[in-house]
Amino acid sequence: MRVKRSAYFLIAFLAFILMAVFSISAGAVDMPLRKILDVFLGNGDEASRTIILALRLPRMIEAAVVGMGLSVAGAFFQGLLRNPMADPYVLGISSGAALGATIAIVLGFGILGLNAMAFIASLMTVFFVYAISKVGGRISMTTMLLAGIAVSAFMSAVISLMMLLNHNELSRIIFWTMGGFNLTSWEDVMFSVPVIVIGSFALYTFSRDVNAILTGEEVAEHLGVNTELIKKVVLVFGSLVTATSVSVGGVIGFVGLIVPHISRLMVGADNRVLVPFSAIFGATFLLFADVVARVILKPVEVPIGIVTAAFGGPFFLYLLIKNRRKGEGM
Repeated sequence: MRVKRSAYFLIAFLAFILMAVFSISAGAVDMPLRKILDVFLGNGDEASRTIILALRLPRMIEAAVVGMGLSVAGAFFQGLLRNPMADPYVLGISSGAALGATIAIVLGFGILGLNAMAFIASLMTVFFVYAISKVGGRISMTTMLLAGIAVSAFMSAVISLMMLLNHNELSRIIFWTMGGFNLTSWEDVMFSVPVIVIGSFALYTFSRDVNAILTGEEVAEHLGVNTELIKKVVLVFGSLVTATSVSVGGVIGFVGLIVPHISRLMVGADNRVLVPFSAIFGATFLLFADVVARVILKPVEVPIGIVTAAFGGPFFLYLLIKNRRKGEGM
């Protein structure tokens, strides 16, 4: 099993490197590998330097880090809720961010104001859901899940109403809610990368504790795990990572759901192995989706959420069917 896991990690890492190169190369203007190397060596013409260093490099970094963050947060939310169908948006984070972004768009805010509004609104939503689910000093995960669904439904209704009343901004709102990195700048990277990377690493340090919670909260407490503290820590860091990811990339569906689940089918449920593999796999998957979004209808760019759903959904179903047949064969 260890050899098999090592092989999966090696393949995932090589795929990540390959997709990172493709991400810099692909687009409305093709950049061959020779030009990319020239630019990174300090040569190359001014147009190539602008395209690669000012546009595509920050976009590549942002897509990879957001993919990593959503996947890591998804793995921990699935473990904490003991539900493989949970994802980072289950607490209403995406709906909160979408509402904040919609308000910013309607009010005419710039991209930085939009990102800030999405970030603040998503965190406010999480704190509201957390407050509802806290009963007698303990967090009810079932109540939190239901509260997240209810809040998401309400915010989606408000967003729909605002879209109905603001036809001029309709296309911009829809495009943002489907996700994308076409407006990514170095300012976005400088803000989001430290938060997502540090938050993901902080989550990883609690992998062993979440493993214990997977066996049941009572069993975990007998093993010396402070389950209430772990819940709070995972919720805080997971929400911070997710809110940051959504604020810079929009609402990108499926990544936080399918990547941890597929990774679990490949390397097992131990979070000490699952989380780093999900991080690499998630970064690679979102880079792949971003490249496809740029080239499939070139020069028009497709929202990345459409690509993640179109590729992720069928592949996810294939793995589920394959895994079920394998289980029946055993």
